[in-house]
Amino acid sequence: MDSSLAAAQRPDFASRFANFAASAVVVALACLAYFFLPRHQEQLTRLYGFGSLSFTGAEFLAAGASLYIALLAVHFLSARDPRISKSLRFLRVFAAFLRAPARVWRQGLAPDDRLAVLTTLLKAFFAPLMAMSLMVFCVGAIQHGSAIVASGALSDGFRNLFDRHGFWFVIQAMLFVDVLVFTVGYLVESPTVRNEIRSVDPTWLGWTAALLCYPPFNTFTSWVLGQTVSDFPRFDDPTSHLALNILLLALMAVYTSASVALGFKASNLTHRGIVSRGPYAVIRHPAYVCKNMAWWIASIPVLSTAFGQSPMLGMQALASITGWSMLYALRALTEEDHLRRVDGEYAAYAAKVRYRFIPGVY
Repeated sequence: MDSSLAAAQRPDFASRFANFAASAVVVALACLAYFFLPRHQEQLTRLYGFGSLSFTGAEFLAAGASLYIALLAVHFLSARDPRISKSLRFLRVFAAFLRAPARVWRQGLAPDDRLAVLTTLLKAFFAPLMAMSLMVFCVGAIQHGSAIVASGALSDGFRNLFDRHGFWFVIQAMLFVDVLVFTVGYLVESPTVRNEIRSVDPTWLGWTAALLCYPPFNTFTSWVLGQTVSDFPRFDDPTSHLALNILLLALMAVYTSASVALGFKASNLTHRGIVSRGPYAVIRHPAYVCKNMAWWIASIPVLSTAFGQSPMLGMQALASITGWSMLYALRALTEEDHLRRVDGEYAAYAAKVRYRFIPGVY
């Protein structure tokens, strides 16, 4: 082989391998952090599965991470342009910080390094969380779907079938689709699918508003705001019970369709290009609106019971669900503020889709 050609190929392979190794290290560290958080221990040690297939949450996460690392190897070794990956930039910044923290803090980070650090932290937090939720919803949907078609399931009557399996199958199937879109969004970033992250919200307020809605941080949020939402609200009147729960499912269907509309661009706290199709052509935050409306329906029995006990307990329950809604409103406002600061694309979208939450009103 020509020596000059070999010399040109060596650094190319070296850069590819460095990108892969850095990404594999970040994946491993993210999974280790997830493994050791006390909030996740019940989920990780629980046995999942259906039929003869069974596995613990920890086994699923380990297998999923191993498969993802293998796919990363294929990606980096076959990529046309072996640019420095965000994971490699992150590790280089981290190493520099360990050597001279005061100097790095004083000098700040170059824009590419800052984006790499924020992106890596974002993916490291959300990717394992989304992957585990994806597995839970998938298993739940399969179990309830199997029960519906099992022998004798239809003989219970529609109300019993709906309460025992129908509602749970539909809601978990929709949440599976929702989380699948976001899981792919966090794991895949490529110019091929036009979802490269242009910016990550750099503000403490934006990150705090988002993280307070997810474990383990939502434990603190629930402690402060309370938890008044039932997973499956029950109503005494049969007609009201079915009508309100079907409305709840319809709202969650719109919520899921908003995630599907985002496609490969789905992820929190990022600017990957503006989406204006589907529900986003009507209002700017359809997912937050529909999710909160579903929560208000789910909170009706709890609110009714609380007000029946005393006005004070009723007001506390009302304040709880109001607080959760305000948190999501804060998320919407911080997201808009971030997107407007990046470029003019969001401002153009906001001029076209004028209303944030309520069509024709606000």
